[in-house]
Amino acid sequence: MKKVLSMVIAATFSVGLAAPAAMAADKVMKCGIVTNKDRSLSKGLVEFGKILEKETGGTIKVQVFTDGVLGGDRQTLEGLQMGTIHCTSVSTGPIAAFVPQFDVFDLPFLFKDKATAFKVADGPIGKELLDKLPAVGMIGFNYWENGFRHLTNNKREVKTLEDIKGLKIRTLESKIHVDTWKQLGANPTPMSFSQLYTALEQGVVDGQENPFGNVVSNKFNEVQKYLTTTGHVYNASPFLVSKKFYDGLTDKEKEAVKKAAKEAQAFQRLENDKEDTVSAGTLQARGMKITALNPGEQQRVVAALKPVYDKYSETLGKDLVARMLAAVK
Repeated sequence: MKKVLSMVIAATFSVGLAAPAAMAADKVMKCGIVTNKDRSLSKGLVEFGKILEKETGGTIKVQVFTDGVLGGDRQTLEGLQMGTIHCTSVSTGPIAAFVPQFDVFDLPFLFKDKATAFKVADGPIGKELLDKLPAVGMIGFNYWENGFRHLTNNKREVKTLEDIKGLKIRTLESKIHVDTWKQLGANPTPMSFSQLYTALEQGVVDGQENPFGNVVSNKFNEVQKYLTTTGHVYNASPFLVSKKFYDGLTDKEKEAVKKAAKEAQAFQRLENDKEDTVSAGTLQARGMKITALNPGEQQRVVAALKPVYDKYSETLGKDLVARMLAAVK
């Protein structure tokens, strides 16, 4: 009897010692993103993880999964809703499937430069949209950036509006992106980013449109000959956390997430600037032909897209679109 009693006491004592060690790092934050590990957005998530682990003293461990390992943009956002994925940064286009007003960021040729985009994203309109996310199971902390999107293709050099017509172009899984390319006479094909290289390689699509960083890091130059610096859409990329995960954090941990998100935003935007600075030269060195639309031709493209503005003024609300147009001046 004494032997049995001593064994029970020993077992209880052993569990008691093990419990604090298990509790010390019992929260694992799983972050997924579609971009390559070398992209600024992926690096931003890694930096966020380093800052958060330091701020929490290791009570939250962050795991970053790049290259679409956890799924495409839509699957990642659905994972946030379910709480199976805990953080990401996704362009505004796919987010609009959950909060339609985010489409206002993707109106074509809206932003003249990054400074204007930052002013709007970090201002009242940006906050207004982020405030809509908790209702669909996500917390939006701030805006990182994917950058200005440019057109590439493997058929012909695009110098005019007419050159766009008939091209099969992969787009984001976003209605406004599909409508934009239809209006320009292209044949848009929405698909997950993780499927894109293979689709280009096999000729399923002729081209695609992405920021410089994605073109370089995913080596699209291997399957694309031409790049035109259209800069037709600026992609803000909100940093998002699963509401289910966030609601389970302590107040101290929530503050640490906010701090890490803010510091990671500054880091990521700086990294994206570095990408933009060197990418055009890198792609030219790899054999891509890079063309710029001359100002007159760009105005023709912009004029052709007026029906897109008319349509989305109705669907998003004339007031929101009017405020956005005023904010970008």
